[in-house]
Amino acid sequence: MFNPASPQPDGLLQRLEHGPVICAEGYLFEFERRGYVQAGAFVPEVVLEHPDLVAGLHQDFVRAGSDVVQAFTYYAHREKLRLLGKEHLLEQMNRNALAIARDVARKTHTLLAGDICNTNVFTGPESVDTVRAMFEEQVAWAVQEGADFIVGETFAFAAEAIVATEVIRAAGLPAVITLAVHRHPVTRDGYTPAEACKALEQAGADVVGLNCIRGPKTMLPLIGEIRRSVDCHVAALPVPYRTHDHEPSFQSLTDPTLPDGRAFPTALDPFTCNRYEIADFTRDALQLGVRYFGLCCGAGPHHIRAMAEALDRIPEASRFSPDMSKHAYFGTDALLKDENRAYAREL
Repeated sequence: MFNPASPQPDGLLQRLEHGPVICAEGYLFEFERRGYVQAGAFVPEVVLEHPDLVAGLHQDFVRAGSDVVQAFTYYAHREKLRLLGKEHLLEQMNRNALAIARDVARKTHTLLAGDICNTNVFTGPESVDTVRAMFEEQVAWAVQEGADFIVGETFAFAAEAIVATEVIRAAGLPAVITLAVHRHPVTRDGYTPAEACKALEQAGADVVGLNCIRGPKTMLPLIGEIRRSVDCHVAALPVPYRTHDHEPSFQSLTDPTLPDGRAFPTALDPFTCNRYEIADFTRDALQLGVRYFGLCCGAGPHHIRAMAEALDRIPEASRFSPDMSKHAYFGTDALLKDENRAYAREL
């Protein structure tokens, strides 16, 4: 029986040798849905304004089976805050997010992950110094706040991901580096995901793979190619949306009922994967050799619980996993009224 409150082997790499690791994400879309993050800007000001809510979501994800508490610092970088005229909040936002996550991680015997991400200013070699400086300040704060490892995520450029890897390795922490693959199955600098992940492994990344952008169906084939190309651990963290071959990214999903036809980012609800689809993805990815699991934008604790249970775990939240046996109409319990069960076909 898996109990997230029980001591586990020390460190990310030791845990990965012991078995799969789950790292829950999904904070950005969840807080946008709740009205605490603005779609478009997607800056996590909620870590300053409502730290109790952030702590609560961390706790919900751990209770659902996450082995990692990832600090909510996605897009808490200098470029995003510059666009909002709030660069003066940069350090405080990062430190608050890290402190909130650290408190939950230490109480639950889970790992604390710092987080850096795509800067949106990378254009090639001429931008490397700017990007490196952005990564260095965020990684330094994560180290000071006690991060066990650093996630570098959602990189569309392989070269930007390599810079992130170098900065994390220089700080002396394990590096989990994941790429974002959009409509075309190559990075923006022209590498296949397998080629890019091989380069990341050679640059010192401990875990490589994909996150965000693609749903389970359109991410899984690329994960298989990555697994065959690298020797290190592989990560798979799709968005929980039903992307498909003609619309392989969640930005490309269309809905004719919408004014501009584009579902991203605020009308994705009809495309949301159910928990059984997430469980199927988890089992399929495990068969491919994935060991670092998670879900990205749009995920809820019920998705993470499904992922944990597909890995044969019983997190605390499994106490309330579905059991229809006592449902008034669809149940099977002998104490239920026969007339209600007979009426079920009329519902």
